[in-house]
Amino acid sequence: MYNEDMPTRAELPSSRKLIRSTVIAILAAIALLVTVVLPAEYAIDPTGVGKVLGLTEMGQIKQQLAEEAEIAEAAEIAEGTVNASVGDAAPSEAIQPAPTEAQKQNWQDVVTVTLAPGEAAEVKLTMEKDGIAQYEWVTNQGHLNSDLHADGSGRAFISYRKGRAEVTDAGELTAEFDGSHGWFWRNRSDVTVEITLNIRGAYSDIKRML
Repeated sequence: MYNEDMPTRAELPSSRKLIRSTVIAILAAIALLVTVVLPAEYAIDPTGVGKVLGLTEMGQIKQQLAEEAEIAEAAEIAEGTVNASVGDAAPSEAIQPAPTEAQKQNWQDVVTVTLAPGEAAEVKLTMEKDGIAQYEWVTNQGHLNSDLHADGSGRAFISYRKGRAEVTDAGELTAEFDGSHGWFWRNRSDVTVEITLNIRGAYSDIKRML
C-alpha cells in the first residue's frame, strides 16, 4: 500500500499567509455584518448600503413587530388575559378544526405553518393598491398574537389589525398601496401551534418571509 508523502515545510503556508487569510476572513465577516446583517435584522445601517438594498426597511419592520409583540405580552401578563382565555375557554373554542377538503376547494391557496412556543412566522401577499383578498386562519390548539400589516416602497407601512391570544381570524383585506400585505404571528402559548391560512383574491404571489 502506498501512502502519499507528507508535505514538506516549504509546501506548507507560511505564518504570514495564514495571518493574512485570517485577517481577510475577519474583515469580510465584519463587512457582511455591517452592510447586511445589522440593517436586515436591527435596522442599523451605518454605511447606507442597507437602505440601497432595501434591507434597512426590512429590519425596521422586524424591530417594530418585535416591540409590538413584547408590549402585547406585557399587557397580557398584567391583565391576566392569557390564563383566563385558556383556562375558561370551552374545548370547541380553544381548538378549531382544520378546513375540510370541500372547504379548501373554495380557497385559492391554503398555507400551513407550525410554530413552537415562542416562535414567530410571517406570510405576505404581493398586492396592488385597492386589491381585495379574503382570508381565514385557524389554529389547531393554543393561541397566538397576530398583526395583519403591510409594507411597500418609500417606507410605507400600515397595520390593519392586531390580536392577542387568538385562535382564529377571518375577514377581507383591501390593499392600501402596492406592496407586501400579510400576517405576523407569534406563539405565546406553551404548546406547538399549527396555523392553517386560507386565502383567495387579487394577489400575484404568496411568500413566507419569516
